[in-house]
Amino acid sequence: MMNPIYSAATKDIRPFRIETSQEALDDLSNRLALTRWPDELPGVGWNYGVPLNFVKEMTEYWTASFDWRKQEQRLNEIPQYMTTIDGANIHFFHIQSPEPNATPLLLIHGWPGSPVEFLDLIGPLTDPASYGGDAGDAFHLVIPSIPGFGLSGPTKEAGWTSGRAAQAFAELMNRLGYERYGVQGGDMGAMIAPELGRFAADRVIGVHVNAATLGFIPMGQVEEEVLGSLSDAEKIRLGRLGQFMKERFGFNAIQSTRPQTLAYGLHDSPVGLLAWTSELFYGFGDAVGAVDRDRFLTNLMLYWLSGTANSSARMYYEGAHDPAAWAPKAPSNTPVGVAVFQSSDVAIRRYAEQSNRIVHWSEFDRGTHFAAIDAPDLMIGDIRNFFRGLNVLRV
Repeated sequence: MMNPIYSAATKDIRPFRIETSQEALDDLSNRLALTRWPDELPGVGWNYGVPLNFVKEMTEYWTASFDWRKQEQRLNEIPQYMTTIDGANIHFFHIQSPEPNATPLLLIHGWPGSPVEFLDLIGPLTDPASYGGDAGDAFHLVIPSIPGFGLSGPTKEAGWTSGRAAQAFAELMNRLGYERYGVQGGDMGAMIAPELGRFAADRVIGVHVNAATLGFIPMGQVEEEVLGSLSDAEKIRLGRLGQFMKERFGFNAIQSTRPQTLAYGLHDSPVGLLAWTSELFYGFGDAVGAVDRDRFLTNLMLYWLSGTANSSARMYYEGAHDPAAWAPKAPSNTPVGVAVFQSSDVAIRRYAEQSNRIVHWSEFDRGTHFAAIDAPDLMIGDIRNFFRGLNVLRV
């Protein structure tokens, strides 16, 4: 495969460092200290939303113990860059493997995530030999922030759907000189990655997803005949999906219809942003506490400091109002692998096969919606197994 070279043709790719002003951190501290706390009914737990004691404890840790400068330094140790594609800035980590025949791999996060999700994957995937693995499983990693998310900064115009993001990422890989590459995505990344596998099928060797929904689950009522043929594990996932749609889908409904109204609270209040984000990171019942607080707050800081709570939420609006997103998909010929993690994933194979060429399907008895954080060993192993199984001809 062609090694990436930042030549004159790609001169708009520029090195990037996170440099947070003390003024921004002082402002954050003041806002946290001046939080006006709401009341709460006794004994309701997570039933009405994120509990008051949870948010207070997390805020106290954020204020007194979390070290952003330490996290900033760690992130700045990773090679990272910025480029502009289709009018939007795109930040990305780019970590090349020491193995010359490594496979290029694009890792795509979701909402409310960021490239921080993948920190524990970088070493084992780029340099497997140093982590007890096979050098033949090495990858060159490209880990972008979705346009409008985190370090990419806010988007400036309407229309940033998952399909448009996929096209931007295809151009990013082109600028880096990667002629053939794999893609992995979770959550919203599991919508972007298959799109990329469809329109760039001549370049994408395979798509691996986790936390997959649209295109991997039933849309609407499941017929009794079909329900009776589902496995016990699939019935559990279907029940989980129904419960989520009934009790936990409020964030999606608001972001898909009135993201601007929501933005005033999320952009102005760090505790408001913390609580809203906790709905996805910590609100899955048995997954509470699965994601390390420092990792959660590092991810949260990328949204807060970049002011992208609004622009990231807007992608839900764009998707909900994009006819192409809801139109039936023609079957894709690009190989797709699916990882289903125990705590929160809802993908069901028969529905995934309707528009995807499923060649790999794994189900795990642990891991959450953010499996790259709380079950990195399983994620690493499944990515390796999927791409190893493709038996790709490396040029």
